[in-house]
Amino acid sequence: MASSKEYIAFVLEQCSGLSTRAMMGEYVLYYSGKVIGGVYDNRLLVKPTKSALAMMPNAPRELPYEGAKEMLLVEDIENRDFINQLLASIYDDLPAPRKKK
Repeated sequence: MASSKEYIAFVLEQCSGLSTRAMMGEYVLYYSGKVIGGVYDNRLLVKPTKSALAMMPNAPRELPYEGAKEMLLVEDIENRDFINQLLASIYDDLPAPRKKK
């Protein structure tokens, strides 16, 4: 099932500094140029970085699609302060994006 445009609009409204890229009915999420997660089947999933695991130690791990690596399900999406702090901490954990040739 593809994610709804209403849900992705809600996610973007809750999270400052996010941009998206549509991919086969789902959305990859970028935070200041780094891929931090995505919206899959109307679920906000983020990369399980050290900071994300510390902030959400009991978060369910879910697969965005078959064959993918597990990601963390963000259940407290209504809490803007938490979401923005989470995204900033994930950003800090990730390496810089590769330069395109």
